[in-house]
Amino acid sequence: MPSKESESYTHGHHESVLRAHRARTAQNSAGFLLPHLRDDMSLLDVGCGPGTVTVDLARVLAGGEVVGVDAAPQVLEAAREHAAAVGYTNVRFEEANAYELPFEDGTFDVVYAHQLLQHLSDPVAALREMKRVAKPGGLVAVRDADYAAMAWYPESAGLTEWNTLYHEVTHAYGFEPDAGRRLFSWVQQAGFEAAHMVPSASSWCYATPTDRQWWGQVWAERCVASNFAVQAQESGMADDVALEQLAQDWLAWAQAPDGWFAILHGEVLARV
Repeated sequence: MPSKESESYTHGHHESVLRAHRARTAQNSAGFLLPHLRDDMSLLDVGCGPGTVTVDLARVLAGGEVVGVDAAPQVLEAAREHAAAVGYTNVRFEEANAYELPFEDGTFDVVYAHQLLQHLSDPVAALREMKRVAKPGGLVAVRDADYAAMAWYPESAGLTEWNTLYHEVTHAYGFEPDAGRRLFSWVQQAGFEAAHMVPSASSWCYATPTDRQWWGQVWAERCVASNFAVQAQESGMADDVALEQLAQDWLAWAQAPDGWFAILHGEVLARV
């Protein structure tokens, strides 16, 4: 069995994964945080990936400073290229471990993490570290999906099997796919006071023909080519034949004219 302490990112950085990440913006991924931002704030984005949200937040904080950190050097290079392409100079990217952020105590007005905690074996420890580098009176903002709360139509035995397999694989590697519903609890365990927290939820929905085709293709590729496929096979939970069938099930769902898929996200704004 794979190590429970493994921090091997379940999705990996296959192009199908990065394609989904590049579709993220401040509006669709940090909408719960945007009303609380001021132009001159400093912000740290932990687990920034290819940096589209980070750079978009740098646009919002045009008079401030934004730093994105990630443990994967290859995506940081893509993030730097994206920032350079749009011409923003108030954003930079650094390689860092979420458990050991390379910043002094109380450095940032805002510390933000999107879809990160579900991929960590100790999310509470990461939240404590985020709290450490936030200024007194500053904000820690986290948002994560909840796989058990995902819903789709038409009914699909294949998508049900995919969701079950995803839970099995991530649990085998020590991660929590249903992070969204746990964020409020995790943030309290990390030492934040509930009275200074604002829990919320929001969703993504894929239902137009374009969105269905995009989302179905993204997951069809992930089922056979991403790190999820590698971990599913390494853990003995699926073989290449089963994964190929799941990919075909995703493509079949995407063809349904009444196809609909929704992802629920938990969110927490916590005042330090």
